[in-house]
This record gives sequence, structure tokens and C-alpha cells, in this order.
Amino acid sequence: MLRKYTLWLSCLFMALSLTTCSISYTFNQSTIDYNVIKTIRISDFPNQATLISPSLSILLTQELKDKFSRSTRLEMVNTNADLEIEGEITGYNVTPMAVRDDAYSSESKLTITIRVRYFNSIQPEKDFEQSFSAYTTFDSNRMLTDIQSEVDAEIVSELIDQIYNSTVADW
Repeated sequence: MLRKYTLWLSCLFMALSLTTCSISYTFNQSTIDYNVIKTIRISDFPNQATLISPSLSILLTQELKDKFSRSTRLEMVNTNADLEIEGEITGYNVTPMAVRDDAYSSESKLTITIRVRYFNSIQPEKDFEQSFSAYTTFDSNRMLTDIQSEVDAEIVSELIDQIYNSTVADW
């Protein structure tokens, strides 16, 4: 009887152990040495694209600052930063994608391109200048002006992840 009871308890313990274990992976971790790197400056991203979305510059700059504030312990400063990110919006393009039988586009693609300059005063070998772009598609029956804030936010989110991963996540 004792042996049966011990076996039952062992099985119960193993089952509980297996169900309470979990493995978690996160891909937004930075590789910043906070003992050395303490500050960051993120400059405004002026809109130099031919086609301009009025609020895109503010949205991109603020979302980039928010990402670094949420995901790192770096202090945001205006001068003499250990890390600096600056750049400009260089492209805001709408292109037709899928063509219907009547030769009209049924889907459009919005692509946003930005140029980023990253400076690391502690490790200058990590400095770079690079262009990033992201896009989304939308139904051509919808006016871009009606969905602009929605599609801009979607694309900016992707661009922010690309910038973050290229700068402090060392991807």
C-alpha cells in the first residue's frame, strides 16, 4: 500500500512539475552595457519625401523614443549622449499592386523609407548609416487619406523594430 501511495505521489509531483515549467524567449532584449552606456539622444526625423504625410515625422520620432524608453534603461538627453540616432524620411510611395480585369488596381502598397545614422561614442566601430523601409497593402477602393493614420502607424511600428534591432539588439 505504501509503495502504491509513493508511486502515486511521485506521478503527481512529476505531472505538476511538467505543467508548471515554461520556456520563454524574448527578442527585444538589448545588448547594452549599462555600466558604460547611460544616455541616448534621438533627433527629430524630418520628412524629405516627395509625398508627405503630415504627422509621420512626429509619429516616427515619438515612437522611436518610446521604444527606447520602454525597452532600455537609457536616459534620454539632448546633448552629449553615449548613443545618438538621427535621420530623415526619404520615401513615402504608393504603388498599385494587384490589377483587376478592367485594368484598375484592386490593391495598393504604401512603402515608407527612412535613412538612419547611428553613432556610438563608446564603441565607434558600431556606427552606421543605413536605409530602412517597410510597407503595407490596402484596398485601392479606400482613399489613403481615410486610412493614413492607421497604415502609417503599422509601418512605423515595423521600422522602429528594424532600427532597434540594428542598433542596440545587435541582430
